[in-house]
Amino acid sequence: MSAGTSMSTKAGGSPYTVELMPPDISAYRQGNTGVEFITTFDSKVPGPHVMVNAVTHGNELCGAIAVDRLFKMGVRPIRGKLTLAFANVAAFHSFNPLQPHASRFVDEDFNRVWTPAVLDGPRQSVELTRARAMRPIIDQIDFLLDIHSMHDPHGPVMISGPLDKGIALSKQTGVPEFIVADAGHANGTRMRDYAGFGDPASHKAALLVECGQHWERASEVLAWQTIWRFLFAVHVVERALAESQIESVRPPMQKVVRVTDAVVANHKDFKFTKGLQGLSIVPKRGDVIALDGGKPVQAPYDNCVLIMPTMIHVKPGLTAVRLGRLE
Repeated sequence: MSAGTSMSTKAGGSPYTVELMPPDISAYRQGNTGVEFITTFDSKVPGPHVMVNAVTHGNELCGAIAVDRLFKMGVRPIRGKLTLAFANVAAFHSFNPLQPHASRFVDEDFNRVWTPAVLDGPRQSVELTRARAMRPIIDQIDFLLDIHSMHDPHGPVMISGPLDKGIALSKQTGVPEFIVADAGHANGTRMRDYAGFGDPASHKAALLVECGQHWERASEVLAWQTIWRFLFAVHVVERALAESQIESVRPPMQKVVRVTDAVVANHKDFKFTKGLQGLSIVPKRGDVIALDGGKPVQAPYDNCVLIMPTMIHVKPGLTAVRLGRLE
């Protein structure tokens, strides 16, 4: 299916309309790196090695559409190297708009395996096999943009990681409005936190952009804008080319939100306070955010920001929302 095709349909088992369809990426299978679906363009001019990565999760389509579009435009770096990658292609190829949640991964979350202990360990899965194949290339990357989208409707956010260098690169990129500084997930390490990306002593830096709900058209638009602002920020594309793709409307001033807490649901009857959603700012400490089996969940401080709440089908034992302090 082409990137330009849309299918406005209520997905089976999902309340969300699927407005995006996966592009045909078969032309990029061979690549030129020795790893399928990864292509590197070398300017032969000294500079950083930059990667734009899509489909870390197979049902996150906006990144695949954007990277396919970069290929078709014939984008090349003016210095350093530019690598375009499709990560979890096995999951991506299983996408079905009637069951759109089913293709997030095949065996396990590709974005929770990025530590040497796991990558060098004995465990086997489709995702680990792919991560191990990609690892030698990831080890070469200076600046990474990993394109994601979200299960529930939510304003876009840039996940910078906890380090100053990630926040600085987010600000240089300039979108989205909210920069989320967090330490990752307890159940595994993301690619954006792998090796030098997560080392304050390394020059390397990585960003993970959450572009909006998985299948809404706006997520494709945000992915494209973020890519061009990122490529310009790391100085690997011509100014005139970047400016031809970047919207002229000045984006809102960015806000940094530092994640402090994760609220884990204890009951299946977990309900957020009416009117609250992702990026809602709860003004006062003690204000009720949700009821967990009837027990109030309260804001731990003033101006508490709700990050990526699970609004539908909250499961006991899993994170219902992360809380962040507005800096």
